[in-house]
Amino acid sequence: MLAEQFTDPVAFHAEGPVWSDAWGGLRWVDMFAGDILSLDGDTVNRRNVGPFVAALRPRASGGAVIALERGFALEDAAGDLTRHDPLWSGPGMRMNEGGCDPHGRFYCGSMAWDQRAGAGSLYRLEADGRVAVVQEDLTISNGLEWSPDGSLAYYNDTSTGRVAVFDYDAESGLTGLRTFAEIPADAGYPDGLTVDSEGCVWVALYAGGAVRRYTPDGILDGVVEVGAHRVTACTFGGPLLDRLFITTSREDLVPGEDSLAGSLFVADVGVTGRPVREFAG
Repeated sequence: MLAEQFTDPVAFHAEGPVWSDAWGGLRWVDMFAGDILSLDGDTVNRRNVGPFVAALRPRASGGAVIALERGFALEDAAGDLTRHDPLWSGPGMRMNEGGCDPHGRFYCGSMAWDQRAGAGSLYRLEADGRVAVVQEDLTISNGLEWSPDGSLAYYNDTSTGRVAVFDYDAESGLTGLRTFAEIPADAGYPDGLTVDSEGCVWVALYAGGAVRRYTPDGILDGVVEVGAHRVTACTFGGPLLDRLFITTSREDLVPGEDSLAGSLFVADVGVTGRPVREFAG
């Protein structure tokens, strides 16, 4: 199956697409520009929230929880932004990707700007503003999403070349990290991911020009080819959550190389997603 180009190349490094009816549709980030992008029909709107933005999810009270370079911010229903205190002060680290658990807590992983091995951690933001470190010794933290029943969380540390899975419950949080599926070295690197209503895992392959679907048993079940090589993330959207939206990047490309990079793509893949989990704070 081949994904269709949905927008022009509107981003340098697009990431983290999320569909929410509360937002009126799709939002994603142009990470290194610090911009949140949104769709209004066929028009892409852009809002700057700082020099860098990593990820976002809707809030149950309206607005969004947002991961910035060194921590978190909350957008209220009116669009006003409140920034939390930074989690660190040095310039060498940044946030990268995140998601909400079934109990409304927001997780986001950090990484070194120079991609230094083991420098990153996975943080959890509680509804009351408390922050905890829940995983350490990570390199490029990516692609966190839960199974439909909430008992599993799928996760990518891109440098490992695998899709991993945690067990999850409210008290213990994320435990039992193990391999879910291996990505062959010539297929690209596991980046963002999403989970459909059947419990299958869709994995964006950076430098692989594709999104792969894996069954709950970790078996490769389908491939969506994308007309840009650096595929970063994917999510289900549309009124019926039956369209797969796919983001791409121009990172490390020279002018004229990969002319579709930075575009948003879409594919009708014959299955539906699930409503995005919201932050409870």
